Amino acid sequence: MSAKNNQPDWDKIAEKFDLWLPHIAPVGEALLAALDAKPGERIIDLASGTGEPALTLARRMKGHTHILGVDAADGMVRVAQAKVIKERLPGISFQCMPAEKLTFEDNHFDRALCRFGVMLFADPLQGLKEMRRVLKPGGRFALAVWSTPETMPTMHWSSQVFSERLPEDLHPPLAKITSLGAPGLLEDLLNTAGFSGFSVVRKIFDYQFKSFDDYWDTVEASDILKQQYDALPQNERNKIRDEVGRFARDFMHDGRLSIPHEYLVAAGTK
Repeated sequence: MSAKNNQPDWDKIAEKFDLWLPHIAPVGEALLAALDAKPGERIIDLASGTGEPALTLARRMKGHTHILGVDAADGMVRVAQAKVIKERLPGISFQCMPAEKLTFEDNHFDRALCRFGVMLFADPLQGLKEMRRVLKPGGRFALAVWSTPETMPTMHWSSQVFSERLPEDLHPPLAKITSLGAPGLLEDLLNTAGFSGFSVVRKIFDYQFKSFDDYWDTVEASDILKQQYDALPQNERNKIRDEVGRFARDFMHDGRLSIPHEYLVAAGTK
């Protein structure tokens, strides 16, 4: 993935993206529960990033399944495959491949998985059509997308403070990230892609940080807003932190920061 739609350059921040994995782990658990994979099945994880939740599933299956993770960003794939090699994990591998152009034959996989990827596809509808195409009849899928802008506080805060200082083409990608969160949008997209037997459920998890400083350190270290920061003069950067800190005050409890985020899980069969 390139930095289209104001997105981060996923290829360049791949190794740093793992800083967020512990915080979004609850979403992976919800997806794996909805996927309900069985030993011996062939599973594809679309837009798998640095490997989760495919790697967690592989560890639990202990080689008794065949998992392939694909991502359009080569940097993400390299990081994910390095984990497979380091842990000597059986039954899982990763390839660089956009979700819209899967190279597999029809009816190839028993299960399909995608965490926070569909809304970032260059063509979400085509990506879902491909997901359906490669699933076997009766094959199951589970995917997660972010909900509405106001239910994603951390990105909403950043959007507010940067949008006042930067031209529109450099605003944080809040609209793209939450583009499938409005009621009915994901359902319509899945129907158009050819899916019929599915459910969409709204869920909430909390980003948990021991302090605001801990949260802000993660934001800066992960380079998730690098484009926006690089476009600001140095004297404006501290102002960004201070303004986001004021937003975060309402989410401080006993010195800790707990920020609820809403997402949608869609699951069903072909």
